[in-house]
Amino acid sequence: MAYSGSICDNKVVIYASSAIAIILWGMSYIWGDRLIALGVPIFFFVPLRVFLAGVILLLFNLVTRQYKPIARKDLWKFALLALFEPLIYFLCETYGIKETGSPTISAMIIASVPIFSIGAGFLFFKERISLLNGFGILVTLCGICLVLLSQDQKCAPENFVLGLILLLVAVCAEVGHASFTKVLASDYRPHVIVMYQFLIGTVYLLPIFFAKGLEDFKPVYLSWEVIKPVLCLAVLCSSMAFSLWAMAIKRLGVAKSSVFLAMMCVATALVAEFIGREHMALIQWVGIAVAVMGIVLSQYSKCCCSRQASR
Repeated sequence: MAYSGSICDNKVVIYASSAIAIILWGMSYIWGDRLIALGVPIFFFVPLRVFLAGVILLLFNLVTRQYKPIARKDLWKFALLALFEPLIYFLCETYGIKETGSPTISAMIIASVPIFSIGAGFLFFKERISLLNGFGILVTLCGICLVLLSQDQKCAPENFVLGLILLLVAVCAEVGHASFTKVLASDYRPHVIVMYQFLIGTVYLLPIFFAKGLEDFKPVYLSWEVIKPVLCLAVLCSSMAFSLWAMAIKRLGVAKSSVFLAMMCVATALVAEFIGREHMALIQWVGIAVAVMGIVLSQYSKCCCSRQASR
Protein backbone atom coordinates (compact mmCIF):
# COMPACT_ATOMS: atom_id res chain seq x y z
CA MET A 1 0.00 0.00 0.00
CA ALA A 2 1.43 3.34 -1.03
CA TYR A 3 2.10 5.96 1.58
CA SER A 4 0.11 9.18 1.19
CA GLY A 5 1.17 12.41 2.88
CA SER A 6 -1.03 15.01 4.58
CA ILE A 7 0.61 18.04 6.12
CA CYS A 8 3.70 17.15 4.09
CA ASP A 9 1.80 18.27 0.96
CA ASN A 10 1.79 21.88 2.20
CA LYS A 11 4.37 23.72 0.08
CA VAL A 12 5.25 26.13 2.89
CA VAL A 13 6.02 23.18 5.15
CA ILE A 14 8.05 21.48 2.41
CA TYR A 15 10.16 24.55 1.66
CA ALA A 16 10.64 25.30 5.35
CA SER A 17 11.68 21.67 5.96
CA SER A 18 14.16 21.85 3.09
CA ALA A 19 15.64 25.09 4.43
CA ILE A 20 16.01 23.65 7.95
CA ALA A 21 17.72 20.52 6.57
CA ILE A 22 20.17 22.63 4.57
CA ILE A 23 21.00 24.83 7.57
CA LEU A 24 21.63 21.76 9.74
CA TRP A 25 23.82 20.19 7.05
CA GLY A 26 25.69 23.46 6.69
CA MET A 27 26.48 23.29 10.39
CA SER A 28 27.47 19.62 10.10
CA TYR A 29 30.66 20.63 8.30
CA ILE A 30 31.66 22.65 11.34
CA TRP A 31 30.97 19.80 13.80
CA GLY A 32 32.72 17.27 11.56
CA ASP A 33 35.72 19.57 11.18
CA ARG A 34 35.78 20.02 14.97
CA LEU A 35 36.00 16.26 15.56
CA ILE A 36 38.79 15.96 13.00
CA ALA A 37 40.66 18.81 14.72
CA LEU A 38 40.39 16.92 18.02
CA GLY A 39 42.08 13.95 16.40
CA VAL A 40 39.03 11.69 16.49
CA PRO A 41 39.32 9.06 13.71
CA ILE A 42 36.76 9.36 10.92
CA PHE A 43 36.19 5.60 11.11
CA PHE A 44 35.17 6.09 14.75
CA PHE A 45 32.72 8.98 14.71
CA VAL A 46 31.07 8.37 11.30
CA PRO A 47 29.83 4.83 12.15
CA LEU A 48 28.82 6.05 15.62
CA ARG A 49 26.85 8.92 14.11
CA VAL A 50 25.06 6.59 11.68
CA PHE A 51 24.25 4.00 14.36
CA LEU A 52 22.84 6.57 16.81
CA ALA A 53 20.72 8.14 14.07
CA GLY A 54 19.28 4.76 13.07
CA VAL A 55 18.44 3.80 16.67
CA ILE A 56 16.82 7.17 17.38
CA LEU A 57 14.57 6.86 14.32
CA LEU A 58 13.78 3.22 15.14
CA LEU A 59 12.57 4.21 18.62
CA PHE A 60 10.60 7.13 17.16
CA ASN A 61 8.84 4.91 14.60
CA LEU A 62 8.04 2.25 17.20
CA VAL A 63 6.67 4.77 19.71
CA THR A 64 4.55 6.53 17.07
CA ARG A 65 3.50 3.18 15.55
CA GLN A 66 4.74 4.19 12.12
CA TYR A 67 7.22 1.33 11.79
CA LYS A 68 6.89 -0.62 8.55
CA PRO A 69 8.90 -3.70 7.53
CA ILE A 70 10.74 -3.72 4.22
CA ALA A 71 8.93 -5.51 1.40
CA ARG A 72 11.04 -8.23 -0.21
CA LYS A 73 10.93 -6.46 -3.58
CA ASP A 74 12.49 -3.35 -2.02
CA LEU A 75 15.41 -5.00 -0.22
CA TRP A 76 17.91 -4.32 -3.02
CA LYS A 77 16.75 -0.70 -3.28
CA PHE A 78 17.37 -0.06 0.42
CA ALA A 79 20.71 -1.88 0.14
CA LEU A 80 21.84 0.45 -2.65
CA LEU A 81 20.36 3.49 -0.88
CA ALA A 82 22.50 2.79 2.21
CA LEU A 83 25.52 2.02 0.03
CA PHE A 84 25.33 5.46 -1.60
CA GLU A 85 24.59 7.16 1.69
CA PRO A 86 25.81 6.85 4.40
CA LEU A 87 28.69 4.55 3.37
CA ILE A 88 30.15 6.22 0.26
CA TYR A 89 28.86 9.73 0.89
CA PHE A 90 29.80 10.12 4.56
CA LEU A 91 33.29 8.64 4.20
CA CYS A 92 34.14 10.66 1.06
CA GLU A 93 32.59 13.84 2.44
CA THR A 94 34.35 13.60 5.80
CA TYR A 95 37.71 12.74 4.27
CA GLY A 96 37.14 15.52 1.76
CA ILE A 97 36.75 18.02 4.60
CA LYS A 98 39.90 16.65 6.20
CA GLU A 99 42.05 16.84 3.07
CA THR A 100 40.84 20.25 1.85
CA GLY A 101 41.07 21.72 5.35
CA SER A 102 38.09 23.96 4.59
CA PRO A 103 34.47 23.29 5.66
CA THR A 104 33.25 26.11 3.39
CA ILE A 105 35.00 24.90 0.23
CA SER A 106 33.84 21.35 1.01
CA ALA A 107 30.23 22.54 1.29
CA MET A 108 30.73 24.49 -1.94
CA ILE A 109 31.64 21.34 -3.88
CA ILE A 110 28.72 19.41 -2.38
CA ALA A 111 26.45 22.28 -3.44
CA SER A 112 27.13 21.35 -7.07
CA VAL A 113 24.82 18.31 -6.71
CA PRO A 114 22.06 19.96 -8.86
CA ILE A 115 24.43 20.06 -11.83
CA PHE A 116 25.11 16.35 -11.53
CA SER A 117 21.38 15.71 -11.11
CA ILE A 118 20.73 17.44 -14.44
CA GLY A 119 23.60 15.50 -16.02
CA ALA A 120 22.25 12.18 -14.75
CA GLY A 121 18.79 13.06 -16.06
CA PHE A 122 20.20 13.93 -19.48
CA LEU A 123 22.43 10.83 -19.77
CA PHE A 124 20.21 8.16 -18.24
CA PHE A 125 16.65 9.48 -18.58
CA LYS A 126 17.01 11.61 -21.75
CA GLU A 127 15.77 14.73 -19.99
CA ARG A 128 16.23 17.92 -22.00
CA ILE A 129 18.56 20.72 -20.92
CA SER A 130 17.56 24.21 -22.00
CA LEU A 131 19.98 26.98 -22.91
CA LEU A 132 19.26 28.64 -19.56
CA ASN A 133 20.07 25.38 -17.77
CA GLY A 134 23.35 25.14 -19.65
CA PHE A 135 24.17 28.77 -18.91
CA GLY A 136 23.44 28.18 -15.22
CA ILE A 137 25.83 25.21 -15.16
CA LEU A 138 28.55 27.34 -16.75
CA VAL A 139 27.97 30.16 -14.23
CA THR A 140 28.11 27.68 -11.35
CA LEU A 141 31.42 26.23 -12.54
CA CYS A 142 32.81 29.76 -12.84
CA GLY A 143 31.74 30.55 -9.28
CA ILE A 144 33.31 27.36 -7.90
CA CYS A 145 36.53 28.04 -9.82
CA LEU A 146 36.57 31.58 -8.44
CA VAL A 147 36.47 30.26 -4.88
CA LEU A 148 39.02 27.50 -5.47
CA LEU A 149 41.48 29.65 -7.43
CA SER A 150 41.28 32.30 -4.71
CA GLN A 151 42.44 29.72 -2.16
CA ASP A 152 45.91 30.49 -0.85
CA GLN A 153 47.87 27.59 -2.33
CA LYS A 154 50.70 28.10 0.17
CA CYS A 155 48.26 27.50 3.03
CA ALA A 156 46.38 24.69 1.28
CA PRO A 157 46.88 21.17 2.70
CA GLU A 158 49.20 18.79 0.86
CA ASN A 159 46.31 16.58 -0.32
CA PHE A 160 43.96 19.43 -1.28
CA VAL A 161 43.29 18.04 -4.78
CA LEU A 162 42.60 14.57 -3.36
CA GLY A 163 40.07 16.18 -1.02
CA LEU A 164 38.29 17.77 -4.00
CA ILE A 165 38.14 14.41 -5.81
CA LEU A 166 36.66 12.71 -2.74
CA LEU A 167 34.04 15.44 -2.47
CA LEU A 168 33.08 14.93 -6.13
CA VAL A 169 32.61 11.20 -5.43
CA ALA A 170 30.36 12.21 -2.52
CA VAL A 171 28.35 14.39 -4.90
CA CYS A 172 27.76 11.42 -7.24
CA ALA A 173 26.72 9.30 -4.25
CA GLU A 174 24.20 11.96 -3.21
CA VAL A 175 22.60 11.88 -6.67
CA GLY A 176 22.21 8.10 -6.37
CA HIS A 177 20.81 8.47 -2.84
CA ALA A 178 18.24 11.05 -3.92
CA SER A 179 17.13 8.91 -6.86
CA PHE A 180 16.46 5.82 -4.73
CA THR A 181 14.78 7.93 -2.03
CA LYS A 182 12.37 9.21 -4.66
CA VAL A 183 11.60 5.66 -5.82
CA LEU A 184 10.93 4.42 -2.27
CA ALA A 185 8.99 7.49 -1.11
CA SER A 186 5.72 6.29 -2.67
CA ASP A 187 5.55 3.31 -0.29
CA TYR A 188 7.39 4.43 2.85
CA ARG A 189 7.29 7.45 5.12
CA PRO A 190 10.41 9.68 4.96
CA HIS A 191 11.57 8.88 8.50
CA VAL A 192 11.07 5.14 7.87
CA ILE A 193 13.24 5.32 4.75
CA VAL A 194 15.96 7.18 6.65
CA MET A 195 15.72 4.72 9.56
CA TYR A 196 16.47 1.74 7.31
CA GLN A 197 19.07 3.76 5.45
CA PHE A 198 21.07 4.30 8.64
CA LEU A 199 20.49 0.86 10.16
CA ILE A 200 21.69 -0.87 6.98
CA GLY A 201 24.48 1.69 6.72
CA THR A 202 25.58 0.71 10.23
CA VAL A 203 25.99 -2.90 9.07
CA TYR A 204 28.18 -1.68 6.19
CA LEU A 205 30.30 0.44 8.52
CA LEU A 206 30.73 -2.02 11.40
CA PRO A 207 33.77 -3.85 9.94
CA ILE A 208 35.49 -0.49 9.34
CA PHE A 209 34.58 0.67 12.87
CA PHE A 210 36.10 -2.38 14.58
CA ALA A 211 39.11 -2.60 12.27
CA LYS A 212 40.07 1.08 12.10
CA GLY A 213 37.85 3.13 14.41
CA LEU A 214 38.94 1.37 17.61
CA GLU A 215 42.52 0.80 16.51
CA ASP A 216 44.00 3.64 18.59
CA PHE A 217 41.11 4.25 20.96
CA LYS A 218 41.70 6.98 23.53
CA PRO A 219 39.66 7.88 26.65
CA VAL A 220 39.18 11.40 25.26
CA TYR A 221 36.79 9.91 22.69
CA LEU A 222 34.29 9.47 25.53
CA SER A 223 34.61 13.07 26.74
CA TRP A 224 31.77 15.57 26.36
CA GLU A 225 33.96 17.56 23.98
CA VAL A 226 33.69 14.66 21.53
CA ILE A 227 30.26 13.30 22.46
CA LYS A 228 28.54 16.68 21.98
CA PRO A 229 29.39 17.16 18.27
CA VAL A 230 28.69 13.45 17.60
CA LEU A 231 25.22 13.81 19.14
CA CYS A 232 24.61 16.99 17.15
CA LEU A 233 25.57 15.15 13.96
CA ALA A 234 23.42 12.11 14.81
CA VAL A 235 20.28 13.83 16.11
CA LEU A 236 20.17 17.07 14.14
CA CYS A 237 22.14 16.44 10.95
CA SER A 238 21.17 12.79 10.43
CA SER A 239 17.86 11.83 12.08
CA MET A 240 16.12 15.18 11.67
CA ALA A 241 17.74 16.65 8.56
CA PHE A 242 17.60 13.46 6.48
CA SER A 243 13.94 12.88 7.36
CA LEU A 244 13.08 16.44 6.33
CA TRP A 245 15.10 16.02 3.15
CA ALA A 246 13.40 12.74 2.24
CA MET A 247 10.08 14.59 2.54
CA ALA A 248 11.35 17.30 0.18
CA ILE A 249 12.58 14.76 -2.38
CA LYS A 250 9.21 12.98 -2.30
CA ARG A 251 7.22 16.16 -2.94
CA LEU A 252 9.59 18.22 -5.10
CA GLY A 253 11.50 15.52 -6.96
CA VAL A 254 15.25 14.96 -7.25
CA ALA A 255 16.14 17.94 -9.46
CA LYS A 256 13.97 20.60 -7.79
CA SER A 257 14.87 19.59 -4.24
CA SER A 258 18.58 19.63 -5.09
CA VAL A 259 18.35 23.40 -5.74
CA PHE A 260 18.25 23.91 -1.97
CA LEU A 261 21.71 22.33 -1.68
CA ALA A 262 23.03 25.50 -3.30
CA MET A 263 22.44 27.27 0.00
CA MET A 264 24.48 24.78 2.02
CA CYS A 265 27.79 26.47 1.27
CA VAL A 266 26.30 29.83 2.30
CA ALA A 267 25.10 28.40 5.62
CA THR A 268 28.49 26.80 6.27
CA ALA A 269 30.41 29.95 5.33
CA LEU A 270 28.26 32.13 7.59
CA VAL A 271 28.57 29.76 10.56
CA ALA A 272 32.33 29.35 10.03
CA GLU A 273 32.76 33.12 9.79
CA PHE A 274 30.60 33.74 12.86
CA ILE A 275 32.48 31.32 15.13
CA GLY A 276 35.85 32.41 13.77
CA ARG A 277 36.70 28.98 12.31
CA GLU A 278 37.36 30.28 8.81
CA HIS A 279 37.53 33.69 7.12
CA MET A 280 36.66 33.99 3.46
CA ALA A 281 38.15 36.67 1.22
CA LEU A 282 35.79 39.08 -0.56
CA ILE A 283 36.49 37.42 -3.93
CA GLN A 284 35.49 34.06 -2.44
CA TRP A 285 32.18 35.46 -1.18
CA VAL A 286 31.60 36.76 -4.71
CA GLY A 287 32.36 33.27 -6.04
CA ILE A 288 29.84 31.72 -3.65
CA ALA A 289 27.17 34.20 -4.75
CA VAL A 290 27.91 33.53 -8.44
CA ALA A 291 27.75 29.75 -7.90
CA VAL A 292 24.43 29.94 -6.06
CA MET A 293 22.96 32.12 -8.81
CA GLY A 294 24.20 29.66 -11.43
CA ILE A 295 22.66 26.65 -9.69
CA VAL A 296 19.31 28.42 -9.45
CA LEU A 297 19.48 29.28 -13.17
CA SER A 298 20.42 25.69 -14.02
CA GLN A 299 17.11 24.58 -12.52
CA TYR A 300 14.80 27.55 -13.15
CA SER A 301 13.43 26.88 -16.61
CA LYS A 302 13.21 23.15 -15.88
CA CYS A 303 10.93 23.86 -12.92
CA CYS A 304 8.85 26.32 -14.91
CA CYS A 305 8.39 23.81 -17.72
CA SER A 306 7.30 21.19 -15.22
CA ARG A 307 4.61 23.50 -13.86
CA GLN A 308 3.33 24.37 -17.32
CA ALA A 309 3.21 20.74 -18.35
CA SER A 310 1.10 19.84 -15.33
CA ARG A 311 -1.58 22.40 -16.12
